[in-house]
Amino acid sequence: MTEETPGFEEKPDVPSGATPDDAEPKAAPSSEGASPAGDAAAAQVAGLTAQLDQVRTALTERTADLQRLQAEYQNYRRRVERDRITVKEIAIASILTELLPVLDDIGRAREHGELVGGFKSVAESLETVAAKMGLQQFGKEGEPFDPTIHEALMHSYAPDVTETTCVAILQPGYRFGERNLRPARVAVAEPQPGATQAEKGDSPESADGNGKENGGPEEG
Repeated sequence: MTEETPGFEEKPDVPSGATPDDAEPKAAPSSEGASPAGDAAAAQVAGLTAQLDQVRTALTERTADLQRLQAEYQNYRRRVERDRITVKEIAIASILTELLPVLDDIGRAREHGELVGGFKSVAESLETVAAKMGLQQFGKEGEPFDPTIHEALMHSYAPDVTETTCVAILQPGYRFGERNLRPARVAVAEPQPGATQAEKGDSPESADGNGKENGGPEEG
C-alpha cells in the first residue's frame, strides 16, 4: 500500500496555460447593460405619441375647415334660392302689371253688360289665370281711406261718415304677394264741417246735472 504524505491536499487538475482566476465562475452581467435598449424604446414611444398628436391636430383643423366650407355652401345655396325666387316674383309682377289695363276693360264691359258670349269665356279664363299667378284685387266701398293703398281722385263731404271713407271705387287696386302693383283709385268723403260740433251741442252734455235742459221748468 502507498502511504499518503501528510500535509498535502489534492487540488483539482488545472489545464495548462490557465490561471487560477479563469477557473472561478464569472459574475452575471449587471442591469446597467439593459438601459440603452430601454431608452431607445421610450424614445420611440415618445416619437409615436408626438406624431399621433400632430395627426390629431391636423384632423381637428381639417374638420373645422370642412365644417366652415359646408356652412358657406349652405349659405350660398340659400342666397341663390332667395335670389331665384326674387327674380321670379319680379318677372311675374311685371307680366301682371301689363295685364292690368286688360282687366280694367273686362271690368268695364261687365259693368255695362257687354261681357257675353265667347268674350265672356275668354275674359273669365284670363281672370282665373291671373288669380292662379297670385294677383289679388282690393278696394271696396265703405272702407276707411288708407293712403298707402288708396289714391283719392275725387273728394267730397258727407254727413253720414265719421272719418275719411272710400265712397266709390273708380279703379280697383291690385297686389301680388306683398307688392302693390297699383293703388285703388277711389272717391273719398269726409265728415261734414261743423257736424261734430253740432252733434256735441245736441248731446246730453248740454243739459244740467239733473238731466234737464238749462232754462227748463223745475218741479215744485
